[in-house]
Amino acid sequence: MFRRAPCLVPCLFALATLAAGRPAPAAEPADLVLLNATVHTGDPARPHAEAVAVRGNRIVAVGTSAEVRAYVGPRSRVMDLRGQTLVPGFEDAHAHFLGIGFARLDVDLVGTRSFAEVLSRVEKAVKARAPGEWIRGRGWHEEKWSAPAPGAVRGFPTHAALSAISPDNPVILERADGHAVLVNAKAMALFGITRETKVPQGGEIVKDATGAPTGVFVDNAERLVTPRERSEGEIRRALELAMDECLEKGVTSLTDAGAPLGLIAIYKELGAAARLRTRLYVMASGLETMRALAKPESGLAGGLLDLRAVKLYADGALGSRGAALLEPYADDPGNLGLIRTPPEEMLEAARFALAHGFQVGVHAIGDRANRMVLDIYEQALGERPELNDPRFRIEHAQILDAADIPRFGRLGVLASMQGIHCPSDRPWAPKRLGEARVKEGGYVWRKLLDTGARILNGTDAPVENVSPIQNFHASVTRQDAQGQPPGGFDPDQKLTRAEALRTMTLDAAYGSFAEKERGSIEVGKLADLVVLSQDILAVPDDALMRTEVLATILDGRVLYEKRGWSANLAHPAL
Repeated sequence: MFRRAPCLVPCLFALATLAAGRPAPAAEPADLVLLNATVHTGDPARPHAEAVAVRGNRIVAVGTSAEVRAYVGPRSRVMDLRGQTLVPGFEDAHAHFLGIGFARLDVDLVGTRSFAEVLSRVEKAVKARAPGEWIRGRGWHEEKWSAPAPGAVRGFPTHAALSAISPDNPVILERADGHAVLVNAKAMALFGITRETKVPQGGEIVKDATGAPTGVFVDNAERLVTPRERSEGEIRRALELAMDECLEKGVTSLTDAGAPLGLIAIYKELGAAARLRTRLYVMASGLETMRALAKPESGLAGGLLDLRAVKLYADGALGSRGAALLEPYADDPGNLGLIRTPPEEMLEAARFALAHGFQVGVHAIGDRANRMVLDIYEQALGERPELNDPRFRIEHAQILDAADIPRFGRLGVLASMQGIHCPSDRPWAPKRLGEARVKEGGYVWRKLLDTGARILNGTDAPVENVSPIQNFHASVTRQDAQGQPPGGFDPDQKLTRAEALRTMTLDAAYGSFAEKERGSIEVGKLADLVVLSQDILAVPDDALMRTEVLATILDGRVLYEKRGWSANLAHPAL
């Protein structure tokens, strides 16, 4: 008589259960169980669910609340989300982690509406400092002022009024894009800046009609007036503040776009001490830093730290007229922008990266810079056809010539863009380029997707707010946080809600070679999750900015909960 193998029926049942998208019965209780949620998994096989169970730092079940209740044990933490929304942890595909923290420590110039307001904020800081102490600030943007600064040169403010309010303290104020600074006379004197100071390649010293420095230094010329390095204490304080802000805003993973060796050493130390509270994918700052690292290091700090990429600069920024263009600036005839890194050095970096397993990400904003980087990538990749998955990136890809748009998909180059930049820059971009050039290739997300490109979405914080909600809103509406303009800029280039969420989760994870580990809510993946107050895939456009982050879960641990909000359930209530 035929004897059935004892394990056949339960095994078949388990396989059938998994095939139906339901979790098999729990072998042991979960540590964390989230019930009664609107879950957007990002998993095409099961895009929606109601509940998730986590054991350790991994997801062990995704299903209905009835199914996932089976994973509740006596020591499980159970959270009843009461219909609120659960999404994969947000991944910022391009930001400057230390800068996020420094923005909280320095004079905040974001949102200033006039140069007078800038001066007022700096003057308060001067009164609180001893003579000789440096004063730093960031965030001024002359195109967003209600009127030009008195005596402006090519739209930029000059140092005269700043020097008058701070004669004894050196002052350095970064423009919002980080690609230009304004310094006062005291700072220029400390660094010996005169009319005869030589301008470095890839930089500009803005001068007045008499040839005197105005105090504005662009791109590589910023190095001429860079103050001393921050103290280690300041750096550590800034990193703690950056981690706080990321957790509060639902950012579980962040690509740090350019870190020097000293900062990388601190990251490693924090990771070894189990003090990292944001998952970091770190790009080494420049070719020499990459060479010093010699080889990539992944999975450090229990998987919270990866050193696998290099960041280079092809050009500057559009606002400070450092973006390298194929045709001159509309508001500065004869100016084609700046090439910050020689093409031969970028090619050398690409070759080294391919030979040693590093990913390359190159900052390119102008159409000339983007074409140059695509040409370099095409040459380097063509030399190593056996390497089939290098995932080279262009950071920003902001202004593209129509002929270059299809090259991203064809070459497999990732477009690491920032949805939030569009409504921030679009109002004044036509002044720099003319409306036709902006329409052709400015912030063209839809055109890139339609030609087979993959978009990774970040914020470039502290250039913009690190908030994924604001970035999501900008990506699907092409409006600013106040909902302007009605209908959005170039509405044909909007992303759908599902596309935008994917660019900030699964595709962003792909950009750091982590799509098999995170970016979607699936059994076996890391438990990086965010609880939101409303469903960002369903609420009207004008309600999106009211979405709050209620809880942030990193590596299976609830590291942030909004004050006054609680979803804990006592077990007897199950």
